[in-house]
Amino acid sequence: MNQYLLLLHDQKDFGNGLSADEIQRIIGEYVAWSERLRATGKLVGGQKLRDGEGRIVRERQGKTTVTDGPYSEGKEVIGGYFLVHAESYDEALALCKGNPHTKYGGTIELRCIDAMDESGG
Repeated sequence: MNQYLLLLHDQKDFGNGLSADEIQRIIGEYVAWSERLRATGKLVGGQKLRDGEGRIVRERQGKTTVTDGPYSEGKEVIGGYFLVHAESYDEALALCKGNPHTKYGGTIELRCIDAMDESGG
């Protein structure tokens, strides 16, 4: 069985203007979706990422630099992720159905994890 990563891309201004009750209702939709997957044994895990925090690490010509990120000029940010078990992309896509993320203007990037052997290769 493969593992698939669902990267949740948000519009940078998502949630602006929503009341605390509206935000809690939306969070409840995510919880309900993830609990349905957990009940079937398909959900490995998932988390929301902190808003506006992160670091970008680069190495050029042997020199490592660290900058704040994600960049504020970007229109989309990765707001969170889920990791699921599925036999194929088709099954993973079916698991995405009902995820509230797209309902609220976000997009889901679906990627199959290429498992590395124990030697790291």
